[in-house]
This record gives sequence, structure tokens and C-alpha cells, in this order.
Amino acid sequence: MTASSLKPEPFRIEPVFSPRIWGAKSLAPLFPEKTNLAEPLGEAWLTGVDCKIASGPFSGKTLGAAWREMSADWRGTRLTSVQDFPLLVKFIFPTEKLSIQVHPDDAYASQHERAAGGRGKTEMWHAVSAEPGASVMIGLAPRVDAKKLLAAIETKTPEDLLVHWRVQPGDSFFVPAGTPHTIGPNMVICEVQEYSDLTYRVYDYGRADASGKPRELHVQKALDVIEFGRTVHAKTSRIHLPADGFQKYLLAACPYFATERWKESAPMESQSNPEHFDLFVILTGNGDLAWGGGSAKYHDGECWLVPASLGKLALNPKEPTKVLRTYVPDLPKLRAGLEQRGFSWQDLEKTVFD
Repeated sequence: MTASSLKPEPFRIEPVFSPRIWGAKSLAPLFPEKTNLAEPLGEAWLTGVDCKIASGPFSGKTLGAAWREMSADWRGTRLTSVQDFPLLVKFIFPTEKLSIQVHPDDAYASQHERAAGGRGKTEMWHAVSAEPGASVMIGLAPRVDAKKLLAAIETKTPEDLLVHWRVQPGDSFFVPAGTPHTIGPNMVICEVQEYSDLTYRVYDYGRADASGKPRELHVQKALDVIEFGRTVHAKTSRIHLPADGFQKYLLAACPYFATERWKESAPMESQSNPEHFDLFVILTGNGDLAWGGGSAKYHDGECWLVPASLGKLALNPKEPTKVLRTYVPDLPKLRAGLEQRGFSWQDLEKTVFD
């Protein structure tokens, strides 16, 4: 009997930590074992294809290998033909500004970046924590064109052309492909994105790599993909969703992902959707997960995959718990459901993005 033929159950995914020049030497409190580090870590990939599965019938396998074995009971009926795992979720720990960068869309990536997977990168950020004064930059100011951007790179002033956004804990931002952006220091971000690692650096503050060489820039590719003149509603307006006994908000949705934030301090139940699997990212708190025939303890910093056919899943917090739930949506169906609940297009325009 293969693992994929066993009764589906939730499983925990072990993170993979990535060194970054702008990263942190302590990832507490999410990862209290990662303190006093010799080199800064910038990212914890929660659903990298090389991440190991820590529980359940796929235990010990990488997420990428397990995905290839999963039937529709695990993946969901809408994802049976999807070749590669579709969602990359990560924590980001900046102590300096990231490079000013932009990502290509699917059309450009499929034509010019086949060797790198051929997939574009649309993403969203959720501020897990943020110190006073923390900020991000997303989108170009009005009337900025390629000529102005190139001139600003030459004079080391590209920040003057970007839109600055203050960040408070709990804020969420949507960053579509083609949008220049950077994340500042003094915050922890949970990022949900298309599964792609394509990044074109526009400006890097003169930083050097480990060998002392300036880090590579990709200005021409960036100019090819930047959507000049587009107005970006970067900060999303969360939508309150009905829930029994806990807080539930839709933070952002697009064709690639939909992400909700749940907050509960008392036991609650959820129901899986046979069309898609769910990812549960524990932002704060600990307690127990329980489902038909099984249970497990959860802690902050963890990522759990909940199979599409699971049915009921109970969360029993021992401490007040905040969770991000993310999945691959049927966006027209999601939008129609929200409209049926009485939300207008004005309500949705800063949360649901086509």
C-alpha cells in the first residue's frame, strides 16, 4: 500500500532556513532555537519543495516528492493535474532593507525563464510583527517612467520614486507581478506567493556578496516587466467572514492564492474543501489539532497541510492562537460567494484581485 492510498490526515512541514545578507541572527520568538546565529538568516521557507514532512504517511519525504504521490483526496479535485506544488509560504526576517526588486508575470517567465521554472511571482505580505516606524515600499509614484527610474538608479535615489507604506502588526499588502517593491527592517513578514523564486534586482544599496563583489542587478529585465503607470492598491482591506466562535478575515485573494487570518481562544471546528488542500500557518499560540481518528500538538512557527478530503478539523487552543489559512481558490466562485453575502465591488476591490 502506498502512502497516498492511506486515509488522508494533516501533516506538519519542517522549514528550511535561508541565509540572507539583510537577515537576522535571532528568529525568536517564532523559532526560539534559532538565536545567537553565526550568520544572519533572512527567510524560513515553510513549503519549499525540499522541506521535509515531519508527520503522517509521507513523513521523511520532501514536500516535492510527496506532492507527486498525492491523489485528489490530498490535493483536491481542482489540483489533480497541477504538476508542481503551487504555493510558497515563508517567514521573512529583515534587519536591513531588501533590494528594490520586481518579479515577472507568468507570460514573461514562461517565455524568458523556462530554465528557472517558467512561472511568475505574485505575492502578498502579512505583518506578523512590526516595530514603530516600520515601512515597506510598493509601487511607483504617478508619472514615473523608465527614463526617470534609470536616472534615479544612477543617482542612487530610486526610493524617491516608490510609494512608502507604514506597517503595523496585522497589516497585509498585495504585490502583483510587475510591481517594484522592497521590505524594510524591524518587522517579521509572512509571505504567500506563487511558487517561484524569480527576482530582478533594480537597486541594492551598494551591497556586496560574501566574496566582496557587488550583488548582481537585473535592470534590463526589470524594465521589461515593470508595469509603469499602474496604480497599486497595495495595502489590503480585510473582509470579515462569518465564523462560529472565532474571528475570521479574508486578507487577500487572487487567482494564485487566498489567505485568511483566524484568531481563536476557545475550541473551534473547520471543514476542509474537497476542491483544494489548505495550509495552516501558526503565527502565535499552541494547542491541539484533532480530526477523525487522529490528533497532534501545534506550536507557533509551524506549517500544516490539511488534505482536501479530511472533513472536520478541530483546533483546541491552550493559548490564544492566530493562524493564517491559505489555499488555491476558484476566484470567480469565491467572489460570487462574497457578493451573495452582500459585499459590493467597492468592498472587494482592495481585497480580491483578478
